[in-house]
Amino acid sequence: MDLRQALDIVNSPERVVVTYEGDPVWIDEVDPDSGTALIHSETTGRMDRVRVERLHTQ
Repeated sequence: MDLRQALDIVNSPERVVVTYEGDPVWIDEVDPDSGTALIHSETTGRMDRVRVERLHTQ
């Protein structure tokens, strides 16, 4: 995923399925300066900050 797509998903009123390492996640915020996103797992609730390039849509 690229930075623009991550920002579009965060600002979208629709639910977009996003995965990180195969785990469905929510993108809570995107930091354009660092190219990272704060995410949390839908299954475990674990939070992490990752590079947006490591996120995928289905």
